[in-house]
Amino acid sequence: MLERIIDFSEEPVRLNVRHANLVVRRVDESEICIPLSDIAVVVASHPAISFTHAVLSGLAASGASFVVCDDARLPVGQLLPLQGNYVQAERFAAQTNASAPTAKRLWQAIVQAKIESQAAMLALHQGQDFGLRALAPRVRSGDPDNLEAQAARRYWSAVFGGAAFERNRAADGVNAVLNYGYTVLRAMTARAICAAGLHPSIGLHHHNRYSQFTLADDLMEPFRSIVDRAALAAVGMWGMDVSLDKQSKALIFEHLTARYLLDGERRTLFDVLARLSTSLVAVFEGRGRGLALPTFPEFFECG
Repeated sequence: MLERIIDFSEEPVRLNVRHANLVVRRVDESEICIPLSDIAVVVASHPAISFTHAVLSGLAASGASFVVCDDARLPVGQLLPLQGNYVQAERFAAQTNASAPTAKRLWQAIVQAKIESQAAMLALHQGQDFGLRALAPRVRSGDPDNLEAQAARRYWSAVFGGAAFERNRAADGVNAVLNYGYTVLRAMTARAICAAGLHPSIGLHHHNRYSQFTLADDLMEPFRSIVDRAALAAVGMWGMDVSLDKQSKALIFEHLTARYLLDGERRTLFDVLARLSTSLVAVFEGRGRGLALPTFPEFFECG
């Protein structure tokens, strides 16, 4: 399985399924066939893309997610597999019945890993961590002191080397690159959650009535810095006003499909997210206490 991320943004195409392959027909009537089993995420960006019901059902059956974009080519919707595991009902029940102390303890570990990843990213690219690494051990169960937000304020003021920057989800330039990258990362995380037999809308910390993927929002937090590194590379090439185009998307995909170090082995991010989701199942079912989170900065050594 190649676990490919495919973005259709450059030209109108027609998508169909034939013999367990995604068939991509271009304007000149040429065709490309991609095995459904090789696909992890499809992003439909071009406004003139057409696809059949078989495309959606085929991708869902193979475990892939389908992300739909608006006229500005920014992601606005996502289709995920409904059946991810043969013991799904049992795992939904265990997930729903998880105690509040368990959820708070897990969120503590996630926030610690997120801050450590941010510290590692700054140390790698700015030469210092701006005090973030010292914050991570201070995170308590449930993060009642909101050290996640404190770290974020330091992080975003430093991440682009002192360049004036405000994280704004509605802005263009590097913000649009970040938004797009986070959406693809979210799709990857939700896919791993569903494959593990968990429900992506039952979160540990995030609770948003307008979001169906709150658990994905939780588990992706330590890996946002992967997208940030891609955005930093894009800024290095094209400046803070970088466009969300084929080149900047290619940088995002390059980072999201790279191999990273976990437990002494080089692994894809898909594998890392799958192991994290499986470890969460073990906690919910009483077979484990900790999450399979990477150690930073070692995680980035192969990325």
